[in-house]
Amino acid sequence: MRKAITAIGQPGFWLWALVGVGFGFGVSQIGIFTIPAGALLAAFLLSRPSMRASAYGVLVGIGIPLLTVAYINREGPGSVCHTFSNGSECAEGLPDPKKWAAVGLAFIVAGVLAQVFAARPRPA
Repeated sequence: MRKAITAIGQPGFWLWALVGVGFGFGVSQIGIFTIPAGALLAAFLLSRPSMRASAYGVLVGIGIPLLTVAYINREGPGSVCHTFSNGSECAEGLPDPKKWAAVGLAFIVAGVLAQVFAARPRPA
């Protein structure tokens, strides 16, 4: 079981997580840049047989931008106004951060659990 848990600390797992971050930012406008970069990195990692076993890191990476969206909208849902010394500023139509956080956490937990179970030793 120790080998399975240490599989999460392998560089390949985190490189795959970087691919997932690129794919995860596809929900935003910068996805036009991050998705092709993630696809190139994925192609490189797939060409290395030793890196293929850590591919579940993609799920962890996808969860990170979703948690970022949840954090940015942490005062939502709805409209939120802030008063400053020189006026006020309102943000309208903020999405529910709980939904984004739940989906982001689900991706992260799924990626970690899948990697742990995939890396555990098989009985002979």
